[in-house]
Amino acid sequence: MISISDVRKHYQMGPTVVHALDGVSLQIEAAEFIAIIGPSGSGKSTLMNIIGCLDSPDSGSYELAGEEVGELLPDELAEVRNLHVGFVFQTFNLLPRATAIENVELPLIYRGVGARRRRAAAEQMLERVGLADRMTHLPTELSGGQRQRVAIARALVGRPSMILADEPTGALDTRTGEEIMALFEELNRDGVTLILVTHDQALAAHAGRMVRLLDGLIVETRAGVAV
Repeated sequence: MISISDVRKHYQMGPTVVHALDGVSLQIEAAEFIAIIGPSGSGKSTLMNIIGCLDSPDSGSYELAGEEVGELLPDELAEVRNLHVGFVFQTFNLLPRATAIENVELPLIYRGVGARRRRAAAEQMLERVGLADRMTHLPTELSGGQRQRVAIARALVGRPSMILADEPTGALDTRTGEEIMALFEELNRDGVTLILVTHDQALAAHAGRMVRLLDGLIVETRAGVAV
């Protein structure tokens, strides 16, 4: 589903050129659960942005669902991102004055889906993540774990090709974080492609494959426990 070949990305920081990615190649299959790990400055955030179509490589090839992402215009990039990528962030990124179900409906509003269809789809996804009884609650009325479940439902509602999770348990306590990881594992067993970006190797071990970055290069690939 994802084919990355010799991708390079650099940034100009004053007089210094930072080589965030320095020739990364990576293949990710449909329904795979992969973790991208590495310390701050390793390039994992840059790789996440490129995989999520938030940025384009300076050189190399990135194909998502058979489409060459590096050749797309900004509007085309936004359309591919909306169709193929669901995002889950550490800080949830929920609208504070919108209910759980209204937050989940957002991606479908951007797609122009009618009110009745998007409400039904949002209800289905909230039920799937165990929040059937919290649909009309505001984020401030939910626990951290419940807010992250709302964010996961929002990522899933458009049925994207993959879910990209950036430190999804970083704002949660250990027990709640384990519950969220168990949910990810369940979703993966149901065929959802999951890409987890983290610095936490214990968290990454939930994935079927771990890819470690250092100084813009992949320095290790090994199996996790979800194989």
